Amino acid sequence: MDFALLGPLVINLEGRQLTVPAARQRVLLAALLLNANRVVSADRLSYFVWDGSPPSSASATLRTYVMRLRQVLGPRVGRRIVTRFPGYLIELDECESDLGRFVAHRRAGESAIASGDLATGAEELNRALSLWRDEPLLDIASSTLCDVEVRHLQELRSQTVAKWIDVELELGRHHGMLPELWRLVLQNPLDEPMAARLMLALSRSGQQAEALQVFQRSRALLIDQLGAEPGPELRRMQQRVLRDDEPRPSAGHDRLPSAARPSRNRPRPAQLPVAPTAFAGRADEATALRSLVCSPASDPGGAVIVALTGGPGVGKSALALHLAHGLRDTFEDGQLFAELRDADGRPVSPADVLARFLTDLGLRRSAVPHSLVERAHLYRSLMADRRMLVVLDDAQDAAQVRSLIPGSGDSRLIITSRGHLADLEGAYTFTVRPLPEAASLELLGGVVGHQRVREEPFAARRIASVCAGLPLALRIAGARCLAREQWSLDDMAERLTSSGRLLDELRVGDLTVGTGLRSQYAALRARSAHPGPPADPAPDAAFRALGVLGAADVSPDPVAVMLNCRVHQAQDTLERLVDARLLTSPSPGRYHLDDLVRALAREVAEAEAPPVGRAILRELLTWYSRVCERLNPDVRPGPRPPSSRTGRTLPAVDGDESAARWLARQRDSIVGAVLAGRRSGVGHTADLLVAVLADLRSVEGLLPGLEAVLDSILSRVGARTGPTTRVFPESHFWRLHDPVSHP
Repeated sequence: MDFALLGPLVINLEGRQLTVPAARQRVLLAALLLNANRVVSADRLSYFVWDGSPPSSASATLRTYVMRLRQVLGPRVGRRIVTRFPGYLIELDECESDLGRFVAHRRAGESAIASGDLATGAEELNRALSLWRDEPLLDIASSTLCDVEVRHLQELRSQTVAKWIDVELELGRHHGMLPELWRLVLQNPLDEPMAARLMLALSRSGQQAEALQVFQRSRALLIDQLGAEPGPELRRMQQRVLRDDEPRPSAGHDRLPSAARPSRNRPRPAQLPVAPTAFAGRADEATALRSLVCSPASDPGGAVIVALTGGPGVGKSALALHLAHGLRDTFEDGQLFAELRDADGRPVSPADVLARFLTDLGLRRSAVPHSLVERAHLYRSLMADRRMLVVLDDAQDAAQVRSLIPGSGDSRLIITSRGHLADLEGAYTFTVRPLPEAASLELLGGVVGHQRVREEPFAARRIASVCAGLPLALRIAGARCLAREQWSLDDMAERLTSSGRLLDELRVGDLTVGTGLRSQYAALRARSAHPGPPADPAPDAAFRALGVLGAADVSPDPVAVMLNCRVHQAQDTLERLVDARLLTSPSPGRYHLDDLVRALAREVAEAEAPPVGRAILRELLTWYSRVCERLNPDVRPGPRPPSSRTGRTLPAVDGDESAARWLARQRDSIVGAVLAGRRSGVGHTADLLVAVLADLRSVEGLLPGLEAVLDSILSRVGARTGPTTRVFPESHFWRLHDPVSHP
């Protein structure tokens, strides 16, 4: 006699199959068999037989069903169904049902495994599983019975399969397990522990890339169907496969513990370049940044990112490396470093950086995925249980670094960039500014020796000034002094300020200030191909115009004249130069070019558009002459409308106080225009402007403030000043310079 429950219900009696045709009697028999040798109450049996809705006559009808079932089974089997309060039971030996034999083999397998006999344990578990033909009681028409009594059998089988696979893998039979594992994972793709076992078997079979693809497919399904990331077991297995740690499951446990603790043999990168030895003026910044890097993430799912932004040569990389070297002991799993521009200044692909990072973290090159997205996923997975410091130097923009962010965990990221990175979510952004004079002198002294700085203080300050507080420029200037022992600091200062080749002078070996600045201008030209509003002038044209002018401080007014646009358009364009780190804006409407940027602007202006430069200088000088003549009460043309030949509106300046304020704002631009005009072949127009200014200075009774501004301008352009100077005592500038409009 044998009852088969692990599939459709089958009754074998003395070599023949016995059929129970009545559906409810089959449910009754199945309920008794599932609880063999245990009493099942009449109420519970009724609940199963009538699928959760027994009638009021269920008790009497159930007795009838039991009687008829005994008759169908015959006297030999029927007497096994015993009436016992409060219901019935069926007496059955363990070997008389496939379910009993399954339980016996499973118990024997577990006992063998516990005693260390893995081979016998695997064999017994395999025998247990071989008894399963299909879903238990497949042909029993009672969903209530299946929900209550069959579900635990399915879970028992799943546990047995997991135990058997773990033991087989422990025995090194990973090749033989692959077909079964593939079948199980494809049958239930959301079973994360089974996917982890398949990854383990594939990895041990030399199919590491395929193992990682299993993780990616499982993750995609989990996100698509459940909206959730993989659980810790599957993630840990992925990390072990990535590290090629040969994880080994521990037999006899329901869960796979092979990824419970990190490997002690994984790589510990230490990629930080040497930090500059001369480091000064950043102690407060370094302390604040150290606190930020070591602070916990504000969001449990976020990452701590510190972004250092600033123009080329301002010391972003030096500050980042100084900070990173000071934190090496804090990040015990190592440091990753990447320069995000190549030798030609082009941005490096984040996919290429990720490929290197993955191999640096222990992944075989053959296992590196092809797509950027997959590489980013693996990178974050590898970094999840590590405490590492990642330094990304000279990022082009936020888009380049988003894939390189480690993700949540204990790792930290430091980024340097010439851009503002305002769109990098969650980053602490810190602008690195040029060094003040005291810090510049300290840095210069750290290179050439503090004694030399003390002996030549004036020359040292000249060098610090022309280097504009840029640590790179100061280091280069100091290195050149060291390389030329016969040079004094005064000699170096003279070369920097008088040669007209400032950017070329600031070069030593492969260090140069000009490369970074020129790359900034090249990027500006590339962006100028996609300007803002259609009417706005291109920022690169504005930069060249500033190079023609040669002034250190400018306002939007002269730029509007040179670019033939409105003042607000000129201001918008100048703001774009501020964004490009080629200008600074000390106050609204005021813009400053340091000596290095002016040298670059003059270089590109001379190289790209000398005729255009002369034309815009002539227009600017003429415009300044007309405005300044209107300030002179003795020569002011009454009927002349306040506009230049281009139709440009002249500023409204009334009275000496207003004139003094306006001239003070324009002082550097006027001086720059006059000196540039004399150099560029439009000296006649420049001299006319000087004459107008001299005429204005000669007017008696001017306010002292206006006199002082005029004296300053005229002295800087080399003109003599005094209250009796009259250049045009009887003639107006309009008639001299614009005979067409004023015959």
